[in-house]
Amino acid sequence: MSTPIMAGSLRPTHTHTHTHTHTLQVGSAGAVEITVQDRDRTRPFLLLHGGGGTVTMTGFADLLAERTHSRVLLPTHPGFGGTPKAEALTGVIELARIYVAMIEQLDLTDVTVVGNSFGGWLAAEIALQQSPRVSGVVIIDGIGIDVDGHPMLDVRGLSPTEIRSFSFHDPSKMPASPGTGDAGPSPDVRALVGYTGPVMSDPTLAERLGGLDIPAHVLWGESDGIVDPEYGRAYAAAIPLSTFTLLPRSGHLPQVETPEELLGALLDVGSY
Repeated sequence: MSTPIMAGSLRPTHTHTHTHTHTLQVGSAGAVEITVQDRDRTRPFLLLHGGGGTVTMTGFADLLAERTHSRVLLPTHPGFGGTPKAEALTGVIELARIYVAMIEQLDLTDVTVVGNSFGGWLAAEIALQQSPRVSGVVIIDGIGIDVDGHPMLDVRGLSPTEIRSFSFHDPSKMPASPGTGDAGPSPDVRALVGYTGPVMSDPTLAERLGGLDIPAHVLWGESDGIVDPEYGRAYAAAIPLSTFTLLPRSGHLPQVETPEELLGALLDVGSY
Protein backbone atom coordinates (compact mmCIF):
# COMPACT_ATOMS: atom_id res chain seq x y z
CA MET A 1 0.00 0.00 0.00
CA SER A 2 1.34 3.39 -0.91
CA THR A 3 1.81 5.63 2.11
CA PRO A 4 2.87 9.11 1.01
CA ILE A 5 4.66 11.44 3.37
CA MET A 6 4.36 15.11 2.63
CA ALA A 7 7.07 17.16 4.30
CA GLY A 8 5.67 20.07 6.23
CA SER A 9 7.81 22.42 8.26
CA LEU A 10 11.58 21.94 8.22
CA ARG A 11 13.20 23.93 10.99
CA PRO A 12 16.77 23.45 12.18
CA THR A 13 16.97 23.57 15.97
CA HIS A 14 20.76 23.34 16.29
CA THR A 15 23.74 22.24 14.25
CA HIS A 16 22.84 18.56 13.88
CA THR A 17 19.14 18.40 14.72
CA HIS A 18 16.20 19.19 12.47
CA THR A 19 12.50 19.03 13.22
CA HIS A 20 10.26 17.70 10.47
CA THR A 21 6.49 17.42 10.40
CA HIS A 22 5.24 14.48 8.33
CA THR A 23 1.66 13.73 7.35
CA LEU A 24 0.92 10.06 6.75
CA GLN A 25 -2.11 8.21 5.41
CA VAL A 26 -2.45 4.69 6.81
CA GLY A 27 -5.64 2.66 6.66
CA SER A 28 -8.69 3.93 8.51
CA ALA A 29 -6.72 6.37 10.67
CA GLY A 30 -6.83 8.97 7.90
CA ALA A 31 -4.29 11.79 7.82
CA VAL A 32 -1.92 11.54 10.80
CA GLU A 33 0.58 14.30 11.49
CA ILE A 34 3.82 13.43 13.34
CA THR A 35 6.53 15.85 14.38
CA VAL A 36 9.97 14.21 14.48
CA GLN A 37 13.28 15.52 15.84
CA ASP A 38 15.89 14.07 13.46
CA ARG A 39 19.52 13.87 14.58
CA ASP A 40 20.97 12.86 11.23
CA ARG A 41 24.07 10.68 11.51
CA THR A 42 24.61 7.22 9.99
CA ARG A 43 22.83 4.27 11.64
CA PRO A 44 19.15 4.84 12.48
CA PHE A 45 17.66 4.68 15.97
CA LEU A 46 13.98 5.42 16.51
CA LEU A 47 13.43 6.73 20.05
CA LEU A 48 9.92 6.58 21.51
CA HIS A 49 8.96 8.65 24.54
CA GLY A 50 6.50 7.74 27.27
CA GLY A 51 3.80 9.71 29.02
CA GLY A 52 6.22 12.46 30.00
CA GLY A 53 6.63 13.53 26.37
CA THR A 54 9.71 14.17 24.25
CA VAL A 55 11.38 16.18 27.01
CA THR A 56 12.13 12.85 28.73
CA MET A 57 14.09 11.65 25.67
CA THR A 58 15.73 14.75 24.18
CA GLY A 59 18.93 14.66 26.24
CA PHE A 60 19.42 10.95 25.66
CA ALA A 61 18.81 11.41 21.94
CA ASP A 62 21.65 13.93 21.83
CA LEU A 63 23.91 11.61 23.85
CA LEU A 64 23.15 8.60 21.65
CA ALA A 65 23.76 10.52 18.43
CA GLU A 66 27.03 11.97 19.72
CA ARG A 67 28.50 8.73 21.08
CA THR A 68 27.42 6.36 18.31
CA HIS A 69 27.47 8.74 15.33
CA SER A 70 24.05 7.38 14.46
CA ARG A 71 20.94 8.89 12.97
CA VAL A 72 18.50 9.37 15.85
CA LEU A 73 14.83 10.11 15.25
CA LEU A 74 12.66 11.27 18.14
CA PRO A 75 9.01 11.69 17.15
CA THR A 76 6.27 13.29 19.19
CA HIS A 77 3.38 10.83 19.33
CA PRO A 78 0.26 12.44 17.83
CA GLY A 79 -1.79 14.01 20.61
CA PHE A 80 1.21 14.65 22.88
CA GLY A 81 2.66 18.10 23.39
CA GLY A 82 -0.44 19.72 21.93
CA THR A 83 0.06 18.07 18.51
CA PRO A 84 -2.94 17.01 16.42
CA LYS A 85 -4.22 13.45 16.52
CA ALA A 86 -6.54 11.76 14.04
CA GLU A 87 -9.77 10.59 15.69
CA ALA A 88 -9.33 7.09 14.28
CA LEU A 89 -5.87 6.75 15.84
CA THR A 90 -7.08 5.14 19.04
CA GLY A 91 -4.75 2.25 19.88
CA VAL A 92 -1.10 1.28 20.33
CA ILE A 93 -1.10 -1.14 17.39
CA GLU A 94 -2.51 1.54 15.10
CA LEU A 95 0.22 3.95 16.19
CA ALA A 96 2.85 1.23 15.64
CA ARG A 97 1.65 0.84 12.06
CA ILE A 98 2.07 4.58 11.53
CA TYR A 99 5.71 4.37 12.62
CA VAL A 100 6.39 1.32 10.45
CA ALA A 101 4.99 3.29 7.52
CA MET A 102 7.23 6.22 8.42
CA ILE A 103 10.30 3.95 8.51
CA GLU A 104 9.40 2.59 5.07
CA GLN A 105 8.78 5.99 3.52
CA LEU A 106 12.06 7.34 4.91
CA ASP A 107 13.73 4.25 3.39
CA LEU A 108 15.45 3.38 6.67
CA THR A 109 17.06 -0.03 7.20
CA ASP A 110 18.68 -1.79 10.18
CA VAL A 111 16.59 0.33 12.55
CA THR A 112 16.90 -0.17 16.31
CA VAL A 113 13.69 0.91 18.05
CA VAL A 114 14.21 2.21 21.60
CA GLY A 115 11.23 3.00 23.82
CA ASN A 116 10.69 4.05 27.43
CA SER A 117 7.50 3.36 29.43
CA PHE A 118 4.59 3.68 26.97
CA GLY A 119 7.28 4.01 24.30
CA GLY A 120 8.55 0.56 25.34
CA TRP A 121 5.12 -0.94 24.70
CA LEU A 122 5.00 0.89 21.38
CA ALA A 123 8.48 -0.38 20.48
CA ALA A 124 7.32 -3.94 21.13
CA GLU A 125 4.27 -3.44 18.91
CA ILE A 126 6.47 -2.01 16.15
CA ALA A 127 8.73 -5.06 16.37
CA LEU A 128 5.65 -7.32 16.20
CA GLN A 129 4.76 -5.76 12.85
CA GLN A 130 7.74 -7.79 11.55
CA SER A 131 9.10 -5.12 9.25
CA PRO A 132 12.38 -6.30 7.68
CA ARG A 133 13.66 -2.77 8.24
CA VAL A 134 13.64 -3.19 12.04
CA SER A 135 16.60 -5.21 13.32
CA GLY A 136 16.37 -4.79 17.10
CA VAL A 137 14.26 -3.43 19.94
CA VAL A 138 15.22 -1.88 23.28
CA ILE A 139 12.51 -1.68 25.95
CA ILE A 140 13.31 0.63 28.88
CA ASP A 141 10.91 0.27 31.84
CA GLY A 142 8.11 -0.57 29.44
CA ILE A 143 4.43 -0.99 30.23
CA GLY A 144 1.66 -2.89 28.48
CA ILE A 145 1.73 -6.47 29.81
CA ASP A 146 -0.17 -7.92 32.77
CA VAL A 147 1.97 -9.51 35.50
CA ASP A 148 0.24 -11.21 38.43
CA GLY A 149 1.26 -9.67 41.72
CA HIS A 150 3.10 -6.80 40.07
CA PRO A 151 0.53 -4.30 38.81
CA MET A 152 1.46 -1.02 37.20
CA LEU A 153 0.91 2.03 39.39
CA ASP A 154 -2.37 3.70 38.42
CA VAL A 155 -1.17 7.13 37.30
CA ARG A 156 -4.46 8.38 35.85
CA GLY A 157 -5.44 10.50 38.82
CA LEU A 158 -1.94 11.63 39.79
CA SER A 159 -0.51 15.06 39.20
CA PRO A 160 2.76 15.45 37.26
CA THR A 161 4.64 16.02 40.53
CA GLU A 162 3.18 12.87 42.07
CA ILE A 163 4.10 10.81 39.00
CA ARG A 164 7.67 12.12 39.11
CA SER A 165 7.93 11.14 42.79
CA PHE A 166 7.44 7.49 41.79
CA SER A 167 9.78 7.76 38.82
CA PHE A 168 13.18 8.56 40.36
CA HIS A 169 15.69 6.75 42.56
CA ASP A 170 17.18 10.10 43.57
CA PRO A 171 14.53 12.82 44.05
CA SER A 172 17.18 15.48 43.40
CA LYS A 173 17.36 14.26 39.80
CA MET A 174 13.71 15.11 39.23
CA PRO A 175 13.29 17.79 36.57
CA ALA A 176 11.45 20.96 37.45
CA SER A 177 7.73 21.01 36.75
CA PRO A 178 7.00 22.44 33.29
CA GLY A 179 4.72 24.99 34.94
CA THR A 180 1.53 23.92 33.19
CA GLY A 181 -0.35 23.39 36.42
CA ASP A 182 -0.27 20.55 38.90
CA ALA A 183 -3.92 20.13 39.84
CA GLY A 184 -4.45 16.83 38.07
CA PRO A 185 -3.37 14.62 35.18
CA SER A 186 -1.35 16.40 32.51
CA PRO A 187 -2.62 16.66 28.91
CA ASP A 188 0.05 14.12 27.94
CA VAL A 189 -1.28 11.59 30.45
CA ARG A 190 -4.74 12.08 28.96
CA ALA A 191 -3.21 11.54 25.50
CA LEU A 192 -1.55 8.39 26.83
CA VAL A 193 -4.84 6.96 28.08
CA GLY A 194 -6.31 7.70 24.65
CA TYR A 195 -3.94 5.08 23.22
CA THR A 196 -3.68 2.57 26.06
CA GLY A 197 -7.16 2.63 27.55
CA PRO A 198 -7.78 3.19 31.26
CA VAL A 199 -5.93 0.07 32.44
CA MET A 200 -2.83 0.89 30.35
CA SER A 201 -2.21 -2.72 29.36
CA ASP A 202 -3.16 -5.31 26.77
CA PRO A 203 -3.92 -8.81 28.12
CA THR A 204 -2.79 -10.31 24.78
CA LEU A 205 0.60 -8.58 24.64
CA ALA A 206 2.70 -10.98 26.73
CA GLU A 207 1.60 -13.97 24.66
CA ARG A 208 2.13 -12.10 21.39
CA LEU A 209 5.66 -11.17 22.45
CA GLY A 210 6.49 -14.87 22.14
CA GLY A 211 6.38 -14.34 18.38
CA LEU A 212 9.20 -11.79 18.29
CA ASP A 213 12.11 -13.07 16.24
CA ILE A 214 14.56 -10.17 16.57
CA PRO A 215 16.93 -9.40 19.46
CA ALA A 216 15.39 -7.48 22.34
CA HIS A 217 17.14 -5.79 25.24
CA VAL A 218 14.95 -5.07 28.26
CA LEU A 219 16.46 -2.57 30.71
CA TRP A 220 14.95 -1.62 34.06
CA GLY A 221 15.64 0.86 36.82
CA GLU A 222 15.99 -0.95 40.15
CA SER A 223 13.95 1.77 41.92
CA ASP A 224 11.11 2.04 39.40
CA GLY A 225 7.97 2.90 41.37
CA ILE A 226 5.69 2.75 38.31
CA VAL A 227 6.44 -0.83 37.21
CA ASP A 228 8.83 -2.77 39.45
CA PRO A 229 11.83 -4.88 38.34
CA GLU A 230 9.90 -8.16 38.65
CA TYR A 231 7.49 -6.77 36.08
CA GLY A 232 10.53 -6.05 33.92
CA ARG A 233 11.86 -9.58 34.30
CA ALA A 234 8.47 -10.91 33.22
CA TYR A 235 8.61 -8.62 30.19
CA ALA A 236 11.99 -10.06 29.20
CA ALA A 237 10.86 -13.63 29.89
CA ALA A 238 8.00 -13.20 27.41
CA ILE A 239 10.43 -12.44 24.54
CA PRO A 240 12.44 -15.34 23.09
CA LEU A 241 15.61 -13.46 22.05
CA SER A 242 15.81 -11.13 25.02
CA THR A 243 18.45 -9.90 27.44
CA PHE A 244 17.50 -8.32 30.78
CA THR A 245 19.61 -5.65 32.49
CA LEU A 246 18.86 -4.11 35.88
CA LEU A 247 20.15 -0.55 36.21
CA PRO A 248 21.27 0.44 39.73
CA ARG A 249 20.48 3.85 41.22
CA SER A 250 17.79 4.50 38.63
CA GLY A 251 14.00 4.62 38.46
CA HIS A 252 11.39 4.68 35.70
CA LEU A 253 13.30 7.14 33.53
CA PRO A 254 16.92 5.92 33.30
CA GLN A 255 17.51 8.04 30.21
CA VAL A 256 16.90 11.10 32.40
CA GLU A 257 18.34 9.94 35.73
CA THR A 258 21.35 7.83 34.70
CA PRO A 259 21.84 8.39 30.94
CA GLU A 260 25.51 7.38 30.87
CA GLU A 261 24.78 4.08 32.61
CA LEU A 262 21.85 3.43 30.30
CA LEU A 263 23.92 4.11 27.20
CA GLY A 264 26.73 1.87 28.48
CA ALA A 265 24.31 -0.99 29.14
CA LEU A 266 22.65 -0.53 25.76
CA LEU A 267 25.98 -0.60 23.91
CA ASP A 268 27.24 -3.59 25.90
CA VAL A 269 24.60 -5.82 24.31
CA GLY A 270 24.51 -6.36 20.58
CA SER A 271 26.42 -4.43 17.96
CA TYR A 272 24.72 -1.08 18.36
